[in-house]
Amino acid sequence: MDRRRIRRRLSGAAIAALLLCAAICSAPLTVAAPAPPAESGSAEGPAPSVDDQPASTPAIDHIDRVDDRRMRVFVHSPAMARTLPVDVLLPADRSHPRPTVYLLDGRSADADYNNWIERGGAVQFFADKDVNVVLTLGGPAGYYTDWQHPDPVLGTNMWETFLTRELPPLIDATFDGNGRNALEGVSMGAEAAMMLTMRHPQLYRAVAAHSGCYAMGSDVGQAQARAVVRTYGGDPDNMFGKETDPDWLTHDVMMHADDLRGKTIFLSAGSGLPGPYDGPGNPESATAIGFGGPLEAGASACTMALADRLDRMRIPATVDLYPVGTHSWPYWKDQLPRAWPTLAGALGVG
Repeated sequence: MDRRRIRRRLSGAAIAALLLCAAICSAPLTVAAPAPPAESGSAEGPAPSVDDQPASTPAIDHIDRVDDRRMRVFVHSPAMARTLPVDVLLPADRSHPRPTVYLLDGRSADADYNNWIERGGAVQFFADKDVNVVLTLGGPAGYYTDWQHPDPVLGTNMWETFLTRELPPLIDATFDGNGRNALEGVSMGAEAAMMLTMRHPQLYRAVAAHSGCYAMGSDVGQAQARAVVRTYGGDPDNMFGKETDPDWLTHDVMMHADDLRGKTIFLSAGSGLPGPYDGPGNPESATAIGFGGPLEAGASACTMALADRLDRMRIPATVDLYPVGTHSWPYWKDQLPRAWPTLAGALGVG
């Protein structure tokens, strides 16, 4: 599939919504201001620090115990040239090896918390599940990918290497993982989850992606990604290069959908219309409707485009397109249990 055909796969609704995102997201953020509304999935985070002498091989530096089943694990990453924290949720029964679910955040990617815990109900939901859960911390607007160059503001971003090569062996060895992995993400993290699964199919059995867009190599998809990077003061050329750099196309899920063959896939998105969480009882409903509504309409069109492509290629996928819902965490919290049966079946857990 060539570049022009990728662009045609995006409907008019998707293009309009993504261009709106580009316009809104390009507005500068005020550093001294509080974090943007929680429901947008966006919040400012500081540029990551760099260790003076990073470890030459990946290793766990230390573990802080939050409680009996929640750990904050600090990992020396040679690729990232610093020590990175991740949160790990453990099952009640740890007498046997078990699969691992990796949860990717949205554009916020705060250094202190993952929104799946703060707003997505992950701790409560996974309390009775026989899996390890790993939640990333940090990397705002980084797309959980390997950047071509360090960024003066966003620092060194080699997330793909960290998440696919450095971290999994350490998690499995330390927390008795059995090598069966799944990825799940929202918004920016949804696109990243599909990209990582596409590029490392041997590592993941299943992927769940909520409210994402998957045509990074198209003109509109690239414009949207560039706008997201700029919201945090980053230079998008440092990610995949200039507009004509082929690296943009190599990360395009629509173009490389065949690499998802054999994976268990769950896709979801709302329509963008106000739903049960967007009423007067929600103090952030105006933002959810005015900002999150158009974004979710675009994500819905993007999701339908990928679902259609997978269907035409005879690649099975479970697709949940709900009739209402904005680009906000209450709806993604609902998607956690809806996606679970699909992921659990692939991981071999009840």
